Amino acid sequence: MPLDIETIQRQSGILGESEQIQEVLQTIAQIAPTDISVLITGESGTGKEIVAKALHKASRRKFGPLVTVNCGAIPAGIIESELFGHRKGSFTGAEETRKGYFEAADEGTIFLDEIGETPLETQVKLLRVIEQGEFMRVGDNVTRKVDVRVVAATNRDLGEDTRRGDFRQDLYFRMKTVTINLPPLREHPVDIPLLVERFGLEFATRNDLAFKGFAPEAIRYLKAYSWPGNVRELKNVVESILALNPGERITPEMLSTQIKASGYAASQTLPVVVDTSPEQSDRELILRQLLFIRQDLSDLKQLAAGLRLPDGAVDPYLPSPVPLAPHAAGLVGEGEEGVVFTGDITHIESRPLIDPEAAGEITMEELEKELIQQTLIKFNHNRRRTAQALGIAERTLYRKIQAYGLEKK
Repeated sequence: MPLDIETIQRQSGILGESEQIQEVLQTIAQIAPTDISVLITGESGTGKEIVAKALHKASRRKFGPLVTVNCGAIPAGIIESELFGHRKGSFTGAEETRKGYFEAADEGTIFLDEIGETPLETQVKLLRVIEQGEFMRVGDNVTRKVDVRVVAATNRDLGEDTRRGDFRQDLYFRMKTVTINLPPLREHPVDIPLLVERFGLEFATRNDLAFKGFAPEAIRYLKAYSWPGNVRELKNVVESILALNPGERITPEMLSTQIKASGYAASQTLPVVVDTSPEQSDRELILRQLLFIRQDLSDLKQLAAGLRLPDGAVDPYLPSPVPLAPHAAGLVGEGEEGVVFTGDITHIESRPLIDPEAAGEITMEELEKELIQQTLIKFNHNRRRTAQALGIAERTLYRKIQAYGLEKK
């Protein structure tokens, strides 16, 4: 028997009065009591994991385990071992027999986030375990049974991936029997006041802060913004603004500064986000980071130029040498602890990311390649840290490294 929407909201904490969110809640209420596999789609930050948890809590498996797997964060070489387990000695480093995530989720639910990042050979085994509940551990020849409900999520267009041959058609059709599409926040701004109040009260309570709310003008400002990072970005902005302005009523001026500093907006003019493919979204996110880095460096140089003293003069309040702030140090030196600079910051010599004379000819691909290359160098080709810095999946970074020939020599 389907559950009512109020019960789903109470159990899951999903908040929203818009038609789009009410439709999502209605779908959850209808399919949660069944064992059917579910595909959750939507942009990054729309709340796919929360929906997966809601499906589990409202199912007959709610007393069983819920195992969450970020497929995009697991290297291709070990993903099958992580999902299905392995037998001792099956590969170098397999010092003992180990269960995988599917066995850990037996009689419960497994949530496969970023399922579009799984290799094709792994997709074959996923299809088998979804359809028949059977699998074999890596290096073993014993077929094992498991009773698991599969919920998967992606921010990719799996239909397009299927047409390109990057995702198996049979697995795609099997997973999309029931699809829950989560709308981007810009499509239901009516829910922003509720979300802001929830995030603000929760953050203030956890940190013992006074919460005086947001001015009506601030709420209108938030509703006018396009939120490329969706609900996750909204939560980050609310928490950051409250931490920086404790006990104050939040104004549009405070928000303008904070949203610019969030890394999504390259200026105080709110950007307009249009529908794009996952690949374009990844590229735009990287380019936003590039624009932000260049703006930070420009602001830093302008600030330093305004504070310059006459030749030979010494500021008695300025210690020497001067350690740069971590975010600025990352622009001119290596390491995370900052660098020590003893000269004039306005005369820093560095190779520009973009040659000004060629600015009119450079392509998005060249911009993207250059930023990825520089970020790899900064983190000594540590792919996990590079992907985190760029805000993309590690598997996506791996593909781009191969495409641009950026493997470490």
